[in-house]
Amino acid sequence: MQSFYAEILRKSGIPKDQSILVACGGELDRDTLIGEGFTAVTISNLDERLRGDEFAPYAWSFQDAEALSFADGAFDYCIVHAGLHHCASPHRALLEMYRVARKGVLAFEARDSLLMRTAVRTGRVPLYEAAAVRSHDFRYGGVRNTCVPNYIYRWTEAEVEKTIASYAPHRIHYYYGLRIPEERLPFAANPQLRWLARGAKRLVELSTRLFQKQGNLFAFYIEKPADTELFPWLKSRSEFDSRYQGI
Repeated sequence: MQSFYAEILRKSGIPKDQSILVACGGELDRDTLIGEGFTAVTISNLDERLRGDEFAPYAWSFQDAEALSFADGAFDYCIVHAGLHHCASPHRALLEMYRVARKGVLAFEARDSLLMRTAVRTGRVPLYEAAAVRSHDFRYGGVRNTCVPNYIYRWTEAEVEKTIASYAPHRIHYYYGLRIPEERLPFAANPQLRWLARGAKRLVELSTRLFQKQGNLFAFYIEKPADTELFPWLKSRSEFDSRYQGI
């Protein structure tokens, strides 16, 4: 996942010296952003156990992603990696990030694809993220960092577009990838049938190569329009005249 994170950071073109707020952040964010050379980063989350220096050299801020305390446009960019599905309202958190970002928002979340729905129905991937709570002594890691396992909200492109369009104009860029948790493949734990697991892996890789959107890695970069751009419901006089001249 870290390699996909780093790859999309590069593709998004976010300048490395710009101010960045990471919502629902953690060590993976710190390590990836350091590795990519970003310098002005604030990592935020709802973890009351932190002292504030855990993400050095970056700053840390105790923040509820669904109600950020920062002013509009306080940061150049906002980033969230696998954190929106820990919110009680992922849509509200995304809009809060959009509000405090001056230039754009980069989000990494699961995609609601046919392949993922099939994996859920067959028990290959969970519907609720109980493992995250288990790994935090059954006290943290769930919805809003509580002991309650969070529902894994998976997005579609249409949901992203409707959520942002309801709030403000935008441009959105989508990115896709694949990471196969081999231990969850059928027969992966059976040495005598492990060749079937390898075959299943190749089948998944081939299908996602042919149908890119079926991969389980998904990211979207929401670019805010410049102040000089027209709202989408407006047309310039010259554009209007050229389109409707002679009607």
